[in-house]
Amino acid sequence: MPGTRKLGKPTDQRMAMLRQQVTDLLEKGRLETTVTRAKEIGPLTEKMISLGKKNNLAARRQALAFMTKEDAVTRVFSILAPVYAERNGGYTRIIRTGVRRGDAAEMAIIELVDDDKIAKADEEAAKARKEAEKAAKKAAK
Repeated sequence: MPGTRKLGKPTDQRMAMLRQQVTDLLEKGRLETTVTRAKEIGPLTEKMISLGKKNNLAARRQALAFMTKEDAVTRVFSILAPVYAERNGGYTRIIRTGVRRGDAAEMAIIELVDDDKIAKADEEAAKARKEAEKAAKKAAK
């Protein structure tokens, strides 16, 4: 699935790093890393969001096989996919931020576009969770 950049790591380490960074990006919405890593993470993230837009069991299993946290997969399928339902790709942006002081590596921020829509969807999901918890407590009494 990933591109042709080796990033100075053996295949297993590189895949583990990319899986973790894609998971973190989808969980948090933005990530600071080097430009070359960001260019590798972008297409993988777009693939996970496209799987979320399919919203079927096979797509969910593919996403679970790649991503490292179930909560991130749930977030992709329940929050991010509906936000990007009308968009045909281009879910991420890379913003170059300068060089890192230690080794002069060119740094970048990779983030999901439509931050305001995602934040609104996150708030609505949190409200729904709280209401469901209240209902469950009432039912338990």
